[in-house]
Amino acid sequence: MLAKRIIPSVLVRGKTAYKGPGFGDQCTRSVGSALAICRTHARRGVDELLILDIGATPEGRGPDLELVKQLSDECFIPITVGGGVKTLDDIDALLRAGADKVAIGAAVRDDPALLMASADRFGRQAIVAIVECDAWQAAGVICKGVEMLGAGEIVLQSVDRDGHMSGYDLDSIRSASCCDVPLIVSGGCRGELDMFEAIAAGADGVAAGALFQFTDTTPRDCARYLHSNGIEVRL
Repeated sequence: MLAKRIIPSVLVRGKTAYKGPGFGDQCTRSVGSALAICRTHARRGVDELLILDIGATPEGRGPDLELVKQLSDECFIPITVGGGVKTLDDIDALLRAGADKVAIGAAVRDDPALLMASADRFGRQAIVAIVECDAWQAAGVICKGVEMLGAGEIVLQSVDRDGHMSGYDLDSIRSASCCDVPLIVSGGCRGELDMFEAIAAGADGVAAGALFQFTDTTPRDCARYLHSNGIEVRL
């Protein structure tokens, strides 16, 4: 059995990390330097990092390649990068800049063919689809659809819960657990018990942002809790 992953999620705009309820314009609270936060996580030996550029799509620009290069040069852990990814050239540039995987968000809805083309060109192991869930009944259908299009991994993102620390959307996780590719869940985590429940519902990895920014809980604390409750994790 593969170990379950604990993944700090860092929302960036420019070189600054932000956190708040929701994404985009709602996410206005600066929490410091994105690079400094990622360095801290790297020193703690986390499984990987999820870096999402929340300014790229609203501002009509591509990914911040300079930031990705800095992160990959200084943080020797796997990183998945998303935000502003619209073309194969964007994906190629991110992988060349040091991203291990590229997350495709808005383009999953606007240009599903990009998933197929990117999986063919770069291999599905490098392609992550971000699926925003607002109705649990549809989560499984949508996730199965992007899996068939070529996604090698899925991030099931509850935008409404993000930053509110109100718990993961367990119904959506159960619905999406029908997929055969790894399922990472994000949005709403308030502690180790939420992670345990999400994994029990079918998640292969649990991403959290506010939990690690606004509380004293660390990824290692979460790993120890999960391990003590019978979940295979990397300690």
